[in-house]
Amino acid sequence: MSDNHVYKKIDLVGSSTESVEGAISNAVERASSTVNNLNWFEVTQIRGHIEDGKVAHYQVELKVGFRLD
Repeated sequence: MSDNHVYKKIDLVGSSTESVEGAISNAVERASSTVNNLNWFEVTQIRGHIEDGKVAHYQVELKVGFRLD
């Protein structure tokens, strides 16, 4: 068996009303229910929604890498 691996990257957008970390966790946890071998993520953008002068919603764009079987 070879030690060489091939990875694929997908783009995800996670959201949360609580935090940036929550948005990341929501995206990764949801993706892990349908994609095997998730290995890493990279945050590419952070956005949010403001209501009444307060942060109401966080949105995080990620690239997620997984190893192909």
